[in-house]
Amino acid sequence: MEKKLAKLSKFMSLVLRHQPETIGLKLDAEGWADVTDILARMNQHGTQCDLLLLEQVVTTNDKQRFAFNADRTKIRANQGHSVAIDLALPPQAPPEILLHGTVAKFLDSILAQGLLPGSRQHVHLSTDEAVARSVGARRGLAVILRVRAGDMHRAGHEFSCSENGVWLTAHVPVKYLEEQ
Repeated sequence: MEKKLAKLSKFMSLVLRHQPETIGLKLDAEGWADVTDILARMNQHGTQCDLLLLEQVVTTNDKQRFAFNADRTKIRANQGHSVAIDLALPPQAPPEILLHGTVAKFLDSILAQGLLPGSRQHVHLSTDEAVARSVGARRGLAVILRVRAGDMHRAGHEFSCSENGVWLTAHVPVKYLEEQ
């Protein structure tokens, strides 16, 4: 069952974060999809899923990538979108220090340009070293960068925090980065 949930989670990441058109899905301006619609379209396109499985993916995903709205009629990815949406997260003051996990091969570029969102809408930051290390370790030996988020915020950079606790910002300039 665990493999099935992992495969389903990856597929949901694809359609809720990057390519909803793969199954003809329409996201609203805030990235929400109708639960009935996503289930029907997933099943029509060969990914078997029912409401129970969808709920299991949302509740058991270790990174809490997905969320239902209050009445559980809509679902969306909490962050990580490459499609243009507005998560409608209020700006807020971040902790003084946030962390970002990466790998050594990207350090030269990061130390020259800062942290950029790449194909995503935001740079993702964490308060938890284990999470940052896990993110960095997906591509090799993790390197943890400290982000002086409090200083950034006081200098006018905007931050928001997604429902699953991932801090989001548009860019982290080099002067706010330190290797841990």
